Amino acid sequence: MLYDLPLETLQTYLPARDEPSDFDSFWQSTLAQTRAFPLNAQFERVENGLRAVETYDVTFSGYGGQPIKGWLILPTARQEPLPCMVEYIGYGGGRGFSTDWLLWANAGYAHLVMDTRGQGSAWRIGDTPDAETDGGNPQFPGFMTRGILNPQTYYYRRVIADAVRAIETARSHPALDSSRIGVTGGSQGGGLALITSALAENVQLALCDVPFLCHYRRAVEITDADPYGEISKYLKTHRDHIERVFQTLAYFDGVNFAARSHAHALFSTALMDPVCPPSTVFAAYNYFAGPKEIRVYEFNQHEGGESFQTAEKLNFVREMWG
Repeated sequence: MLYDLPLETLQTYLPARDEPSDFDSFWQSTLAQTRAFPLNAQFERVENGLRAVETYDVTFSGYGGQPIKGWLILPTARQEPLPCMVEYIGYGGGRGFSTDWLLWANAGYAHLVMDTRGQGSAWRIGDTPDAETDGGNPQFPGFMTRGILNPQTYYYRRVIADAVRAIETARSHPALDSSRIGVTGGSQGGGLALITSALAENVQLALCDVPFLCHYRRAVEITDADPYGEISKYLKTHRDHIERVFQTLAYFDGVNFAARSHAHALFSTALMDPVCPPSTVFAAYNYFAGPKEIRVYEFNQHEGGESFQTAEKLNFVREMWG
């Protein structure tokens, strides 16, 4: 059922942005601390029985110099250097098996998939632990409230730093064209694609499907579906932490990053989505500073456009990169 704002209202929805005064310096400092460690990108060839693609087991140094896993998949028949799509994974999922990721290489592009630290036990396996070197507060089960009382210790500070380093890892590979980098993902992955398109240098394309990590306060107020529901359940118990929690989340809100991104973007949203409500998506989309398009799926929930949106993304990238 439709439960959010009408589409005509969503198309012009521009809520006030809650942006910390030190937003930019916070992220400059975070990335400088992360880059103080050598990237140490490693690509180990993997034999998986597939002949149309080459697969590499990837390891690179993310936040705190901690090792982050991934996959790099290249078309076997190729003319180098290749443009590359860097992909981020939805909440709870990990990098899985290399054979899970065949779309972009079969379309002729390089494809780097980043594992998400600490995740990979909900619906697809992962291989990257979260060392949690910064400590943190008691949390509601899941990742949304891990270290949430301080932006320095919040879980997504580490994940976002990792995600920027994944782009740098793609740029370090000799077969890839460092000037043609795109980011993509759905839900959590869509939110990370949006955020990294603002934080990383010269990202050309951002494909953000039903993006998570946007307009937190409204999301928490209008849906009790997880993962946003983890925040409301935490605040139900920690009644004295409400403002402190939202002060932290303001540093990680995709709406604030959207105003800083100049990539060519393709968004998607679903009007019956209870997980990433359409008003939270449109808030980010309407603030997005670069060239942009959005696809709206009127009768879908968090699955969004699925194969219909895959076709839209392939067409979008083909028009940009050929």
